[in-house]
Amino acid sequence: MARILVCDDDREIVEAIEIYLTQEGYEVLKAYDGVEALKVLENEPVDLLVIDVMMPKLDGIRATLKIREANNMPIIILSAKSEDADKILGLNIGADDYVTKPFNPLELIARVKSQIRRYTKLGSTASTEQAEIYTVGGLCVNDELKEVTVDGETVKLTPLEYNILLLLVRNQGKVFSINQIYESIWNENAIGVDNTVAVHIRHIREKIEINPKEPRYLKVVWGVGYKIEKL
Repeated sequence: MARILVCDDDREIVEAIEIYLTQEGYEVLKAYDGVEALKVLENEPVDLLVIDVMMPKLDGIRATLKIREANNMPIIILSAKSEDADKILGLNIGADDYVTKPFNPLELIARVKSQIRRYTKLGSTASTEQAEIYTVGGLCVNDELKEVTVDGETVKLTPLEYNILLLLVRNQGKVFSINQIYESIWNENAIGVDNTVAVHIRHIREKIEINPKEPRYLKVVWGVGYKIEKL
């Protein structure tokens, strides 16, 4: 049973989300500001976080930044703001998904399930499949250990970043369009997803490239998409 932490200063919203998640078989932990959320995470194992942006004491943006220093679990941000800039900010600070208030509870549940599936697939439990190791120059992706190293140094990726990199490194030299990447990783139709994919690509580059502005591994093919360069 996955454990989900729901954090929002609106207690009615927390209670409503808890009801829907519990009906789906999830165990729910609750917090009402960022400080409480951090305390819960210090003491309890959590598989996914749903967190509001606007909260007292410590808002969702700063809380997410703090959490991402040591934890790669999926994070879904809730916010009353719907502008693209706010969605991009949420992704920039390490969130995996973004849901705008007011939201359809069934949509939130669907996104929670999708993130949990993705996180489980990444190997939070041991895999029994044969090890698959992909190398490109100094970049190494071990898909059994779900581990990425660059020149022997471990690189920490979020589940979405890992899946994007794995897709590209498994198909070295093949160019994937933004829509192809989105539909392969998010398992949803790609509509207006350019910024979403671009943000994650930038994060991957910042972690695996010595100079992200002149990438050695993850290349853009202008007007077409992205690829992992064969070396």
